[in-house]
Amino acid sequence: MLNILVRRYLPLDRFEDSVRFHEAIIGQKARLRFHYPAYNLELAQVASILFIAGTPESLAPFVNTHATFMVEGIAAFARHLPTVGAEIINGPKDVPTGQNMLVRHPDGMLVEYVEHRHKHPADRLAEPGGGAA
Repeated sequence: MLNILVRRYLPLDRFEDSVRFHEAIIGQKARLRFHYPAYNLELAQVASILFIAGTPESLAPFVNTHATFMVEGIAAFARHLPTVGAEIINGPKDVPTGQNMLVRHPDGMLVEYVEHRHKHPADRLAEPGGGAA
């Protein structure tokens, strides 16, 4: 697992102010920012927050997804997750940043799994017992 992102859904007119606010309080510029034309969405990642902005109609297919798990080897996760009780809802499929899939965990949580084509070193979680606070 590389990183776990909290999702923040916003109307388009609040996107830039929200991203700037979080960049300021976290002290880190957005390391990912892109337009997703297929769904008319704007996305940005600041630290472990994924901002997703659009109209109520463009956000509707996504708002029930609770988190994004960034991974290496999405194909391996697609094979493994069903063996532990998870259900692959959609994917893996190509997206602007690489590949993703939507998964329902046994507890009902909907999670987007994504493997980025270009990984950012800051997205690697500390190894267990690695001294991360």
